[in-house]
Amino acid sequence: MADSRRRSMMPPPSDPYGVGRTGIPQPLPSTIKKPATNMRMSLAGPALRAPYMTPGPSHNPRQSMMRSQNTNLLLQSTTKPNYGRTPLNNSTRRGSIWGGGGNAPPPSSQTLKDTRPLRDRQYQTKMRQEIVGYLQGVGFEISMASLANITGKDFRAIFDFLILTLDPSHPFSQGARFEDEFVPALKALRYPFAHQIDNKWLAAPASMHSWPSLLGVLHWLVEMCKLRGDYLLSGHPTLQNPDDIPEEFDDPCDHRALAFDYFDQAYTVWLDLIDDFVEPNQYLEDRYARKNERVQTDLEEQTNRLNQVKAELHKLKSSAAPISKLQNENGLLTADSEKFQKILQQYEGRKKKLIDTIAFEKAELATGATHLEQLKHEEARLTEVVKDQNLTPEEVVRMNTDHETLSRNLEDLKQKIADTHKTVMTLEVNVTNRAEAAEEALDAYMNLLSTLELFPPLPPPFEDVDLTLELNTAAFNPQLLLSGADIRKAIKPTLSGVAESKRSERASVESERIKVDNELDQLIHECENVDQDISELEKRVVNLGDQAEDLRDAAQREANVANGEATRLERDLAHARTAALANGMGVKSRLQALQFDHGEQMEKISRLKEETVRAIIKNSHDIAIFKEEVSRHLRELREFAEGG
Repeated sequence: MADSRRRSMMPPPSDPYGVGRTGIPQPLPSTIKKPATNMRMSLAGPALRAPYMTPGPSHNPRQSMMRSQNTNLLLQSTTKPNYGRTPLNNSTRRGSIWGGGGNAPPPSSQTLKDTRPLRDRQYQTKMRQEIVGYLQGVGFEISMASLANITGKDFRAIFDFLILTLDPSHPFSQGARFEDEFVPALKALRYPFAHQIDNKWLAAPASMHSWPSLLGVLHWLVEMCKLRGDYLLSGHPTLQNPDDIPEEFDDPCDHRALAFDYFDQAYTVWLDLIDDFVEPNQYLEDRYARKNERVQTDLEEQTNRLNQVKAELHKLKSSAAPISKLQNENGLLTADSEKFQKILQQYEGRKKKLIDTIAFEKAELATGATHLEQLKHEEARLTEVVKDQNLTPEEVVRMNTDHETLSRNLEDLKQKIADTHKTVMTLEVNVTNRAEAAEEALDAYMNLLSTLELFPPLPPPFEDVDLTLELNTAAFNPQLLLSGADIRKAIKPTLSGVAESKRSERASVESERIKVDNELDQLIHECENVDQDISELEKRVVNLGDQAEDLRDAAQREANVANGEATRLERDLAHARTAALANGMGVKSRLQALQFDHGEQMEKISRLKEETVRAIIKNSHDIAIFKEEVSRHLRELREFAEGG
């Protein structure tokens, strides 16, 4: 969200009223014409004043939204985190350098010495080339000749440009002496050799004794500007740029960047008199939803795979072992193979009988054909004999009459033979159908015997009975059509006995099943009781473990306290021994020094208390004025709303 209220990384325009002091919007002084807008008052406070000079080093890089005028050390906060600033190195953050009171390096017992060959002509030429190249690259008009014979005005212009490039919020005071701002600005930027700079050099920066060091200052600032530019273009997470944050991120700096962007958007909405931050909340939720989208998808896929694997595992555990299933199938297939072999043997016997029947019928057909040929030859012989005889007309008439009578009798006999043949064909069809039905019934009976495993040998007391039957449709004797034991006397009583024994076995198995189910229900009830007892024992064990952990922690704390007390007593004893060995003069001088220090501390405490009370009174007065101003604005707003 681009907003004009966001602090830019570019150098700000001239600000005669000190508006650039903070990155948040602030009202202008009363002398400036105020725009007629109905905006919420900024939390930055009423009229602006010049930047306050804060004594001593500051560890807070961002100024408070409520401008404090207190310089009391007892009221200064030292716990505020460093938010919203770009660090210059990996360990610390650079704060805003108001009035030259920036973060000065801690005092050290050893003074750093500049090891650069600043007075070397070649090195100076190299530094000038790098300085001119950088300044011309960023749009600052400078030439090599101007830099070689530089004036105080050009040096200050270059110095101010480089300082504002490094810190756009640096408060250069208009009309201030350059000598008063030069060294504090370098110290604020932690120039390691700021202690070697003499302000007198600024009167004639191009002189032989001052120009090498001042050229080294400009070269160091140029190098810092290059590093800052490279850092801003690096896309590092510590830049806290929301546009550079990838879709998936885990860096804390990215989280802080989104948080700061959310605060910025919400504060802008709040300044527009809107207390419901819908768009900032929705943007932040959508951003984190995009971050967690792939992770959520992977989690759902892994969860689905886990559920599938669990279902397969449960199925494998609940089902029987594959080897037992294969063994059962092998046993069933072996039994089926034996039954199939027996059925094949039966069909082989039936096939042999049918082949014999077909051969017999073929022999009968051959015999009938031979007899028919003989009859034809006899008819031809008789015809020749009749032709050779010489008969009278009466004999011919009588013979014709006899022939006609015989012809009629022959026709009647042929008709009877045809009717008999039709009747025989019908009976043959019926016999064939009945034979097929009998064969199907017999096959069903044999299959049922195979299914019930009633092939011989049968279980006792029926081991001598053979329940198999065989149908021979080619037999001439009806009694030989069905071969096997007698159905009424042997097979039917045997089947009734087998059925009765099976019914009794089923009844006993059902009784046994009911008994086993009852025992299983009792075992399940006992298991539930045992599970309840186990859960109660686990709860008791957990409670006892917690109590033991508490007792162990208490014992550890008491032991630590006792050890600390023993150490303190030993230290006091050693001090007492040392004090006892000291002479009386040392004790008296120490006592006097302590009394003198005590008096100074008491005076300092009294002075700080008075300053604290004055600061509290002044801040209370400012708060009261602010509340009155807010109340007046609210009254005016209410009157305007009631009047409108």
